[in-house]
Amino acid sequence: MTGALAHLTLAFGLLGNIVSFMVFLAPIPTFYKVYKKKSTEGFQSAPYVVGLFSAMLWIYYAMLKTNVLLLVTINSFGIIIETVYICFFLFYAPKKARMESLKLIVLLIVVGFGLIVVLTQFFAHGVTRGVIVGWICLVFSLCVFVAPLGVLRQVIKTKSVEYMPILLSVALTLSAVMWFFYGLLLHDFNIAVPNVLGFTFGIIQMILYYMYKNKKPDSNEKMSEFEATKYPVSEMEEKKIQEIDHKTIDVVKLSALISSDILPVVSKLKENGHGVGHVAIEPQARPNVPNHIIEVVA
Repeated sequence: MTGALAHLTLAFGLLGNIVSFMVFLAPIPTFYKVYKKKSTEGFQSAPYVVGLFSAMLWIYYAMLKTNVLLLVTINSFGIIIETVYICFFLFYAPKKARMESLKLIVLLIVVGFGLIVVLTQFFAHGVTRGVIVGWICLVFSLCVFVAPLGVLRQVIKTKSVEYMPILLSVALTLSAVMWFFYGLLLHDFNIAVPNVLGFTFGIIQMILYYMYKNKKPDSNEKMSEFEATKYPVSEMEEKKIQEIDHKTIDVVKLSALISSDILPVVSKLKENGHGVGHVAIEPQARPNVPNHIIEVVA
């Protein structure tokens, strides 16, 4: 019986590694577009910095354990790929975004992770050290898993799943299942418990997708065709709206990162995220035309 459980644990761990590996590569199309445009546009580095922190945290936890080799393999790859993403982002990001990213790196990676290692090494010993680090991983994972709530609320509010890819939701759900059983069979609830939340959110996303996939976005304040024709939105204003959208979609990316903290994942959604609230845009100046405000509902 013990041999059968060992083989089953290995199988779930390998499957978790495979799925997580594929999702880790999901942001590649995003960075290819960044490379072509030579600009990061409205994309944020926070999801990748959080992903790096998560992978480092789970590697540290795995080092304190003796039977979680497959947790080491996928997180080692996670550290490498996240570092590459961050370096790529810093190279093409404008000065302001680069400085913000560097501050986040120092705060989260240098100070945050550094303090965790130093404090647990000096003030905890033996099994207690692993328990403390495990709880830190557990709490961190649960906190970030709450991130999709805002996105799910937006989907319900707008009745649109345009920016919630079903394939990504399925992949993250499968990953959560694999790593849940891996942790359960190892009797390591620091690995298993957060993935219960990941699985739950994955199922909810898929349900919402099938509920709203054929519905158009619902808006109580749409522009009339006359206003849209008479006062077109300029290209520059459209670009600003898109940059706001990119920031919104980062909430989803944060959840994907931790959907496989235990299965460290960095997911890639579409380049443009869902709109945030209402954006008031003044029309282009035209002779003999009174000033109007066009309210665009994303």
